[in-house]
Amino acid sequence: MSKTTTVKEAVKETLLGTEEGTNLSASHRASFYSNAKKDEQTGELYMGPEEFIEAIAPPSEDYHKISRDQYGLLFRVADRRDTGKVTIGDWAAFENLLMKPDAEYEIAFRLFDVDRNGTVKYENFRGLYERNKGPDSIPFNWDCEWAKLYIGDKSKRHPLTYAEFSQMLRGLQGERIRQAFQRFDKDRDGYIEPEDFARIILETAKHKLSDHLLDNLTTLCNISTGSRISYANVRAFQNLIMEMDLVELIIRQSCKKSKDGKITRTEFLNEAAKVTRFSLFTPMEADILFHFASLDQPSGRLSLSDFAKVVDPSWQYHHEFDDSQQQAFQKAKTTTRGIIVRVAESAYSFLLGSAAGAFGAFMVYPIDLVKTRMQNQRGADPGHRLYKNSVDCFKKVIANEGFKGLYSGVFPQLVGVAPEKAIKLTVNDLVRGFFTDQKTHQIQLKHEILAGGSAGACQVVFTNPLEIVKIRLQVQGEVAKAADGAKKRSAIWIVKNLGLAGLYKGASACLLRDVPFSAIYFPTYSHLKKDLFGESPTKKLGILQLLTAGAIAGMPAAYLTTPCDVIKTRLQVEARKGDTSYTGLRHAATTIMKEEGFRAFFKGGPARILRSSPQFGFTLAAYEVLQSVLPFPGKAKSEQVHTGVAEVVDTIREKDVASPHARSRNALKIILDLDENFGRVKLPDQQTWKTLPKLIGGGKS
Repeated sequence: MSKTTTVKEAVKETLLGTEEGTNLSASHRASFYSNAKKDEQTGELYMGPEEFIEAIAPPSEDYHKISRDQYGLLFRVADRRDTGKVTIGDWAAFENLLMKPDAEYEIAFRLFDVDRNGTVKYENFRGLYERNKGPDSIPFNWDCEWAKLYIGDKSKRHPLTYAEFSQMLRGLQGERIRQAFQRFDKDRDGYIEPEDFARIILETAKHKLSDHLLDNLTTLCNISTGSRISYANVRAFQNLIMEMDLVELIIRQSCKKSKDGKITRTEFLNEAAKVTRFSLFTPMEADILFHFASLDQPSGRLSLSDFAKVVDPSWQYHHEFDDSQQQAFQKAKTTTRGIIVRVAESAYSFLLGSAAGAFGAFMVYPIDLVKTRMQNQRGADPGHRLYKNSVDCFKKVIANEGFKGLYSGVFPQLVGVAPEKAIKLTVNDLVRGFFTDQKTHQIQLKHEILAGGSAGACQVVFTNPLEIVKIRLQVQGEVAKAADGAKKRSAIWIVKNLGLAGLYKGASACLLRDVPFSAIYFPTYSHLKKDLFGESPTKKLGILQLLTAGAIAGMPAAYLTTPCDVIKTRLQVEARKGDTSYTGLRHAATTIMKEEGFRAFFKGGPARILRSSPQFGFTLAAYEVLQSVLPFPGKAKSEQVHTGVAEVVDTIREKDVASPHARSRNALKIILDLDENFGRVKLPDQQTWKTLPKLIGGGKS
């Protein structure tokens, strides 16, 4: 149906209304109109079987376990009047059905309720089963004692209500597995071959399991010393796959409590005993879970990514190419794309770091101004000093220059600090990533220090010009007070007056400060997050914890590098009349020591801590929050971290529940418990059904 027709129909419906009071959402209504076609005789819009499949089974979805054609089974459920057409009213009723909490079972029930009278007759049920089972499927005995308990003996068959039918389907898979095991247990010793077990599971549960499980079914024999599989093994495996959602909940809870995000078999069973009322999982079931999860990495301690191969039915195993040339091409393509992506990610990190750096600098700028003015005070005689201490400096700035004086020179600071902090954060991430073990995600302390030091060295390209302009702007208030009529200079005037060489005056002192600062700060910050606050692959820290870790890490880094900062400030500030002029790093250090004593090297130390500590706390917290809120476009999402049982349960039960495809797929999974081939054979319509022999469930005598 064309877009023009869709718009026309929508306008027509808006103006004239519809015959039936359909309660469709805009997206579901649009789905109907985009797939429906017009009846040439009546002009009514409807969907046939093919259009119906297009609506509920988009081509972009995964169909490697349940084929797209099998979704045609549900057409008869939607076609309420057996006309071979699904109208807008039928579609609305079907969408409403999909939103019910028990939609999967009710859809299966309506499929087998051939007479549409609210019950399922044995004849109709058996007829549909016989027509849809595969020619080579493992036979199922419907006259077994288990089936008789639900549908009665041959002479006393009774129709099944919805509740009875649903309960029968719930236990059907287990009975199919039991009968299949007995068929393959020819020696009657309670054991079957691994290949027979694999066939049983592939025919009864393939649609519910991950590729990793399906590819390794025969390895189940390895959990014991024998080479065959016992019925206890089979039953334990079936119990495990029946409770996969609960298994996932327990795994997530126990991994969340683990410091390294990994758990052992014992830890799983301990958590299962706490979560379940009657210790639901047996030791054999735990053995099976850990056996399949650890096939690629038999370490005994497994992470969420290891368990995902078992508990996530959408997990797929990507087989290697057989063609070596194709492999080489794909590798080259992946490498090229990887380089481009890494460059793009680095640029994106640079942007986020810029925003985070500007935010952190603005928050603490008044403290930075006080620190600079305290460090620029010269002379050992207290009578010649403008400020007694940092608090006195803060008060006098407000008294003499107003509140705006605290933000004197803030604009060039923000302009410059953005690339400065960005390059520091980006380089630290790049170097850490290079030295981090990709398997264990661990990095040695020496490499952490190297990463921090490298970041500090690279930032000086931006830091030095920024610092010298900022410092001269910050001390202008003092100059104006000391010399009447002294003009205030703009940042542009200062840059022009200094020139390129002047902008890098004191660069050696800047390096001497920034390299050790970053070498101390980043490793400390990383270890505080991990060791103090317990950050792990399964525990994500909150903003307050990130702020605290960043602030604490900044304290030793800021104070221990204060002497270098004092020397840098003295070299970069414009000397007033009567003040000593310094010719270089060594001259500044020896002169300060000689004229003012050792304590002068730690002038402004407390203010520096008060400025650097919260600034880096704000910057790092903002950086990590921005990375979380605004991830790199197209980047695969990292493993989601859950903070409690309720959230984990919500995640398990509420995956994609609003999607018609998701609910339809889940309904098919229940129907396919009968036979994997259901829906592969085209179903007859109502009229054809009545012409079939009664022997196979038809209506003809």
